[in-house]
Amino acid sequence: MVNIEIIRAEMRREDEKNYVGNTVFRAEGEKSVYEITFMSKNGKDWDYSLHFTEQSGDEDELLRMDELLENDDDMYNQLLDAALDAFPA
Repeated sequence: MVNIEIIRAEMRREDEKNYVGNTVFRAEGEKSVYEITFMSKNGKDWDYSLHFTEQSGDEDELLRMDELLENDDDMYNQLLDAALDAFPA
């Protein structure tokens, strides 16, 4: 598992139905800072979009990180949980 540093996270609801949140993070050994955006219509089934936060980086690096997220459920859940934990109760 890759160690990640969570820089900031947030979650909100739009239209009282859809959840939208994001987590900004850096993975150990990577120079880029990433932002993953989570979207859900029911708060259970999540889609995501991954992009660079600060500036465009190497596309191959982004594709490797995306593949890592697809294959490492613990890492994905850690990022999603950070966003969910930021949701105002």
